[in-house]
Amino acid sequence: MHMAYDDTRQRILDSGHRIMAAEGFSSVGLNKILQAAGVPKGSFYHYFKSKEQFGQSLLEDYFRHYLALMDQSFSDANVPALQRLMGYWEHWLSNYESTCQDQQCLVVKLSAEVADLSESMRLTLRDGTDRIIGRLAKCIADGVADKSLPALDPLPVATLLYELWLGASLLTKLHRNSEPLVKALETTRQLLGDQLSQI
Repeated sequence: MHMAYDDTRQRILDSGHRIMAAEGFSSVGLNKILQAAGVPKGSFYHYFKSKEQFGQSLLEDYFRHYLALMDQSFSDANVPALQRLMGYWEHWLSNYESTCQDQQCLVVKLSAEVADLSESMRLTLRDGTDRIIGRLAKCIADGVADKSLPALDPLPVATLLYELWLGASLLTKLHRNSEPLVKALETTRQLLGDQLSQI
C-alpha cells in the first residue's frame, strides 16, 4: 500500500516536473498535470492539499535528486577536485547543447516566477540553492587541499560561480543559443586559475 502511494505521488511529481520546466508554474493547470500522469483529480488532493503545496513538494523532490547526482559526481576522491568541479560545469553546458534548451532546471525556470507568489516555494528554492552552493564550496575546498586549485575562499567563490551560471542560463533563454554558457565556462576557468590548463 505504501509503495502504491509512493508510485502515484511520484508519477504526479514527475509529470509536473516535465510540464512546469517547460511552461512555468502559474500557466499550468492541475488538469494538464493529472492527465499527463493518468491520475484522477481526487487523487491529487489525497497527496497534496493545494497547487502551492504541490509546487513545494515538486521543488523538494527536484533538489533531492539533483543533490544526489552532485554527491555522486563529486565523490570520486581518485579524481582531482578541480576536474570533478569542471565536469559539473561542462555537464551543465553539454546538457543545454544536447537538448537545445534548458528544460530540466526548475531553479532557472521557476525562481523569478514563484518568489513573489509563494513564500513556501521561495524558501524551498532558497534552501535548495544554498545546498548546491555548499556542495560546490566543499569541492573547491577539496581542490585547495589536494592542490588542484589555488588558495581560494570556497564559499564566496562557489556562490559567485553559481550566480554566474544561473545568469548565463537565463541569457541562453533570451538568445536561444549556448553562447552565454560558453562564456560562463571561460570565466569559470579564469576564476579557478591556471591549473586548469593541466587537466
